Amino acid sequence: MSESCNSRHFSWLMKSCFPNPNDNSTTVVSSLAPKSSSSFNPDHASAATTIISLPDDILLDCLSRVPTHSIPHLSLVCRRWSRLLLSPIFSDLRRLHGLLRPTLFALSASDSALFAATLRIEIDPSDTSDDNENEWRVSAFLPDDVVSAVGDHGFPSHARLSAVGPRIYMIGRNATLRYDTWTRTVTARSPMKFSRKKFAAAAVSGKIYVAGGGPRTTAVEEYDPEEDKWRVVANASRSRYGCIGASVDGVFYVIGGLKLGASGNTDLSRAASAEAHVYASSMDLYDVEASAWLRSRAVPGGGCVVAACAAAGFVYVLASHAVELSFWRFDARRKIGSGSGGVFGEWCRIRSPPLPAQVRVDSTVRFSCAGVGDKVVLVQVSGCIDDLLRRSGRSVRGLKEGLVMVYDTVAGEWSRAADLPELIRRAACVCVEC
Repeated sequence: MSESCNSRHFSWLMKSCFPNPNDNSTTVVSSLAPKSSSSFNPDHASAATTIISLPDDILLDCLSRVPTHSIPHLSLVCRRWSRLLLSPIFSDLRRLHGLLRPTLFALSASDSALFAATLRIEIDPSDTSDDNENEWRVSAFLPDDVVSAVGDHGFPSHARLSAVGPRIYMIGRNATLRYDTWTRTVTARSPMKFSRKKFAAAAVSGKIYVAGGGPRTTAVEEYDPEEDKWRVVANASRSRYGCIGASVDGVFYVIGGLKLGASGNTDLSRAASAEAHVYASSMDLYDVEASAWLRSRAVPGGGCVVAACAAAGFVYVLASHAVELSFWRFDARRKIGSGSGGVFGEWCRIRSPPLPAQVRVDSTVRFSCAGVGDKVVLVQVSGCIDDLLRRSGRSVRGLKEGLVMVYDTVAGEWSRAADLPELIRRAACVCVEC
């Protein structure tokens, strides 16, 4: 890619993203020029000042207004434009223009490729583009050289996803990949200091925090995307495996999982089993700004946490019990304004997902949960509810793999969204503002 603009991509971009210069309206470039009391010649201004020669601040404002589906082509024009897309100012400007929307991403790997599928949960009536449809769209196919790293390090079935701005970080046991949702490119990043599997991960204030998932360490690691560096910031009091991460108001939540390090002694094993049950239904809270652990909290009624996420200032937890599922809301708002109601740390049981009664989720069925705006999206990424019903001698309900259920946190109601495409299986999900 050249430092100057690539004429082919630039011509395509001008035709698809900007008004036709042959019409009677003023061109984009001439409209940026200051008006004066003297006569103004748009043709002369266009010849003197082109979009290529604009300073970065004005060029950023122009580029930030293009349609979402045209953004991947911007990075192909020249290196300068590609660098501008990585700027936080680009995201801020698109947010200012009302062009950023929360989107659910599901990433899945096959033997030869890595796929990304997107789903718009909230439909904008004024948006007539294909991206506004309430259906899954497979949006990425990665080349073999990246997929080779994916296959070696368990992406994404055992990876954890965290989003910082428009970029998704796929964190595996010994590798990290960054997927840019705008340019649709993937780059390798630095791996964690400690190998982990089924750990907790969440983004807090532009950085990513991970904990659990390793028998040899209790370290909490922090990743700085700008510097591409990991560092240990704390040590957890409990070592969890199979835990889930979430974040609200500067607090990193390490939720559920099992206790690592069971003993062979019978009495100790019995005690360890009871303690493992506590781990499965509790969460540890790490205050990132204060670099301190807060008091741990437990899900009322116990159970085993099978999915969790943060949305609209709350942490939502799906727990599995002996013969049922329960759905809980934890008030995680530490900076509640006067008159807003609610108490930090307060639990409230809310309506469970629309699944058959008396269903106990086992290890064959796995859910991924993500907060998308004021919605909680629960995605069944593996297993089949009908298989659970069949094994218990009950009639099937047509509930196959790939269920997508949406909980409206304002209305308190569940609804069904489009099922996950058959191509996307054993996926990991995350919400991205893009």
